[in-house]
Amino acid sequence: MSDNLKSAVTRACRYEPGLNTTYQEMATHYGTVIVPTRVRKPKDKAKVECGVLVVTRWILAVLRHQVFFTLTELNTAMAGLLERLNRRPFKKIDGSRRSLFESLDQPALKPLPQIPYLLAEWRKVRVNRDYHMEINGHYYSVPYSFVGEAVEIRLTATTVECFHKGARMASHPRSFQRGGQTTCGEHRPPAHRHYMEGTPSRVRQEAHQIGVACSGVIGQICMSWWISSFWEMMRLWRK
Repeated sequence: MSDNLKSAVTRACRYEPGLNTTYQEMATHYGTVIVPTRVRKPKDKAKVECGVLVVTRWILAVLRHQVFFTLTELNTAMAGLLERLNRRPFKKIDGSRRSLFESLDQPALKPLPQIPYLLAEWRKVRVNRDYHMEINGHYYSVPYSFVGEAVEIRLTATTVECFHKGARMASHPRSFQRGGQTTCGEHRPPAHRHYMEGTPSRVRQEAHQIGVACSGVIGQICMSWWISSFWEMMRLWRK
């Protein structure tokens, strides 16, 4: 059972509550289910509230006048009181909290997953006109057909994944370079890909296929561009 805290439950509902995506992802990883309590229904979590009251009376109240200088000292004192509380016999039924745990809960426990849980942050962003999305000052590309669409981003320490309506459409290694770009060539429109692949040798080859005159003009343009670039480089070098 979970309370309806805003950081865990994004939309309170008795039948289909909305859960924080990171919270739900963690529950799925550990093979458990999150069932939020109903709004303004204190009986839904009566056992939890009663457990808090018991711990307050039998542990915190006992330690309230003691002074601890390290966390280890506090944990040691609490561990002894917690063990005493768990072995304290029930008043109305046989056994204790310890015996009840060993007979009911412990046999149903499952081993932890072999792969550790990887914390991921989820965000909602909108794709810019240049088919890139901005995340912490860095720009990542997505397929150009999603320009203007609202997408979900899953951030980990090493990767950036982009989802649209539950389907992953892009994935990049995460970069922390502000102002930089991470672009996949397949995400560009055909016209942009053609322009990016337009090297001088390819332009000359296409001009030669058109005709001798066109090839001569392109050759002169490339030569002029090379000379101007050379003198610009020399000018900067002299500075």
